[in-house]
Amino acid sequence: MSFLRRLPADVRKALVTEPGERVLTFAATGDGHVVATNLALHLPGAIRVPYETIDRAAWDEEGLNILTMSGERHRVELPEPRLLPETVRERVNATIVVNKHVDLPGRGGVRLVARRPPGGEVLGWTLVFDDGLDPDDPGVRAQAEQALEGVRRSMGV
Repeated sequence: MSFLRRLPADVRKALVTEPGERVLTFAATGDGHVVATNLALHLPGAIRVPYETIDRAAWDEEGLNILTMSGERHRVELPEPRLLPETVRERVNATIVVNKHVDLPGRGGVRLVARRPPGGEVLGWTLVFDDGLDPDDPGVRAQAEQALEGVRRSMGV
């Protein structure tokens, strides 16, 4: 059975991991392997993407598209993704502590997201404004910050 294959020893040896990081699943690409560990997604070219930094992971017939919270984009062709889609989805979702959309008075709304690394403390909050709202507008920003403070108090985060 193909899902029982082991990660090649040379790939495992080349992985730059943190203490306690372990391989969950992997898939071969044309130029290496994509490896999902309990803490991060490792892409070809020695690129390590911690799950708490992934904003979006999307799959199509050809492979994986990653968008990080800082705006970095990664594209990896994966002819046979194996268990990567399910694993990445589960690991990224596990980093989300709070994901709440709040309506702003007469203006649309903002999505408030708190993330943390696996087993760690909340790193901070991300404010994602609805289309048409200017996040640099001081009035909009003040309303969003007020909404954030209310959510933080009510959720204890």
